Amino acid sequence: MSTKLSLEVLKVAVAGSAAAFRTVIEMQPAGGEGDKIFPATYEGGKYAEESRVLPEENEPVNCVLIDSVASQANRMELAMLEAWEERRLHIPMLTVQFPELPKPLRVTSLEAPHRISDALLRDSLYDGVSFRKSEVGQILDIVSNANATPLLRYCPTALLFGLWDSTGPRGGLGVKFQRILVSEIVGTHAVKGVKVASRLDPAQIEKGAAVIYESAKDGWSLQGKKTIGKEGKPSEINHGNVTPTIADGGFTVKKVLQTTVLSLPGLRRLKFPVANEYSLERNRAGRVLLAALGVAAVALSVEKGCDLRSRCFLIPDRQPEWELLRVPGEQPERFELTAESALQLVADAYREAEAVGLSWESDEILLEPREELTELVRRSQLLAMNSTEV
Repeated sequence: MSTKLSLEVLKVAVAGSAAAFRTVIEMQPAGGEGDKIFPATYEGGKYAEESRVLPEENEPVNCVLIDSVASQANRMELAMLEAWEERRLHIPMLTVQFPELPKPLRVTSLEAPHRISDALLRDSLYDGVSFRKSEVGQILDIVSNANATPLLRYCPTALLFGLWDSTGPRGGLGVKFQRILVSEIVGTHAVKGVKVASRLDPAQIEKGAAVIYESAKDGWSLQGKKTIGKEGKPSEINHGNVTPTIADGGFTVKKVLQTTVLSLPGLRRLKFPVANEYSLERNRAGRVLLAALGVAAVALSVEKGCDLRSRCFLIPDRQPEWELLRVPGEQPERFELTAESALQLVADAYREAEAVGLSWESDEILLEPREELTELVRRSQLLAMNSTEV
């Protein structure tokens, strides 16, 4: 039996000695049990396989990583960004716009890989000043676990998903915040499958019909000096049949498990002074606000669904529940939480934090890229376009 996760539950859990909020969601492929799924691939097209010790198993079993901790964080951030764009979630947002590019580009602090410390923000201007020298950017020189207030004000998600200011002036010695919210998706008892590929050309262009040459004007030509590829075959420009191939591809798994943990000790390490004055009440309010934002990030991601990539569409077996790990050895308390209820938690927690002197920026913080950065992105886009043509 579960009850609705309330703000009072968050406050008691954060103030006490509870260990974590946890949700474990068992999923299956949208095609049904036994349908093949395609996990993420890494360098060289390899899957992340490993043996894991699982409950009720006498021996380690082969598992495959379906979605990593970093990827899950990005998906949650994108779900929060969508809620912000829809005005359902009101949180700080740093945005850099790139005008007059062949391909329009906007990057926010929920999309930048290093969040507020990302190089795209570093190489931009705020009110005409280099971002790192601006009032906002300078907070990266003073924030710490003992002074998380400035980061809560401008980029609270960095406190949840982690931050390393490795692109700043101090390099690897830049400020670090560990992840407080961690999630990953794993397939158990994983058995590798195969994938096949082929193509039948409707025009039936034969391999020996002509030699294909590079052309600066149209991408390719039947005359020239340099062939496309080693032999200049029509298949190099996607004409002609492709011989059927077979290779490793996808897995069938016994279970798909998404495990998400919100660390309460991690929250308790954060302090929120105002004007160099510390307050237990303010510290707790800041921690509760982050806890609410964390469970909202998960709820919003669940609401969007788990269609991770081509042929990796997963569906929960049941409505997700949060478990509060309060007392070691005892059964965890269980709570329900919808996306709308989670957003209300954030709003309520923010009002209480604001009442004790904690607040965050309500207006979007707009940055302008340096001319050199804009030109670098422009040249990169043109290079990609030209490479695609050839």
